[in-house]
Amino acid sequence: MTVSLTSSPVVPRLHVGGARLLADIGGTNCRLALEQGPGQISHIAVLACKSHATLGEAMRSYLASPEVAQVAATGGPIRHAAIAIANPVTGDYVRMTNHHWEFSTEALRQECGLDTLLVVNDFSALARSLPHLGQQKVQVGGGVAQPDSPLGLLGAGTGLGVSGLIPCAGSWTALRSEGGHVTFSPANEQEVAILQFAWREFDHVSAERFLSGAGIELIYRALAERAGRGGERLDAPEIARRALAGDCALCNEVLEAFCGMLGTVAGNLAVTLGASGGIYIGGGIVPRLGERFHASSFRARFEQKGRFQAYLAGVPTYVITAEYPAFLGVSAILSEKLSD
Repeated sequence: MTVSLTSSPVVPRLHVGGARLLADIGGTNCRLALEQGPGQISHIAVLACKSHATLGEAMRSYLASPEVAQVAATGGPIRHAAIAIANPVTGDYVRMTNHHWEFSTEALRQECGLDTLLVVNDFSALARSLPHLGQQKVQVGGGVAQPDSPLGLLGAGTGLGVSGLIPCAGSWTALRSEGGHVTFSPANEQEVAILQFAWREFDHVSAERFLSGAGIELIYRALAERAGRGGERLDAPEIARRALAGDCALCNEVLEAFCGMLGTVAGNLAVTLGASGGIYIGGGIVPRLGERFHASSFRARFEQKGRFQAYLAGVPTYVITAEYPAFLGVSAILSEKLSD
């Protein structure tokens, strides 16, 4: 197998009971790591899902790799694990919607020789990571986070993930939200035109229709037609590349429309949850935009809520910069489970 491993040479404090296995599973890649002590995440491997017939095979392959096997030989067998997966998790049996893997959590636990195996939705895990990000985030605009307050989460990538984190009895509860599918609401004439274009293809146009990779492509087609260039098509990475390079005024307009729409949806989430602890932006798109996102209309549109503008001006917004934030979330979830 092709495994890219990174190891931490010094582990100041070890978990009682040995290293723990953490995993973040999407439709393309399966990311695995060990947590040898609190916050000490190492031995990160990225495996191609298509290279393994089952998730159990991928996990056993990782556990059998020389570096990981050495940790188990010196620190004791790996007995506890937690998995974040891009899929609804409603019971013991999980069937992935964007890959052919399916499994029973209990059968997988036994197959891998584990005492504990937790499987959670990847966005719930990402939400649980928010209090543990530390410096792995960048603030966009003003505002100050209020302690012991709800947090909001948006992630634009293949789709639009939405969640919230609610303080509860000294811990946190992550919301199982499908907020990406709320009906899109335009905020200006340009967005009305984009929405009218989308209505030709979809009876219901959700926020996700625009705030995703496919959404960027849809915005491009709409604005190309509006500019008298109907029929032009580009994929999302190329649109972003041209916009960031300054090579295409239309691509820049598309990116600006995307950022503005995201600002409105983020503001909606903030007032809905009362998220005075802050709104966090993850997913695969925004973290790659860098300074272009900071210079966009995102923050102005976030605060553009009429009588609630002053309220939203006090709510901070952050872009998540952690490379593997889901590991932080599943680590927190597993630690709580083991401390019960």
